[in-house]
Amino acid sequence: MKLKHFKQQDGYKFKFIFENGEIKDVDLKNLVGDYVRLAELNTARIDSEWGCLEFKNGSVDIDPKTLYRFSNNG
Repeated sequence: MKLKHFKQQDGYKFKFIFENGEIKDVDLKNLVGDYVRLAELNTARIDSEWGCLEFKNGSVDIDPKTLYRFSNNG
């Protein structure tokens, strides 16, 4: 399930829109907090080919399946 769009809301909280149209509000602190500092969250982008969420110029990324699963469980 590829990520189509996102918006950072507050801190580690993001709003995601997936390719199936589902919209999820997700706190990524537990998923990326050890790898991405709060000040680095503004580096978030979507890899257009893979549909994954990347931080820090791709040095930290979240596979779209993992992100979708986390958004449904978190």
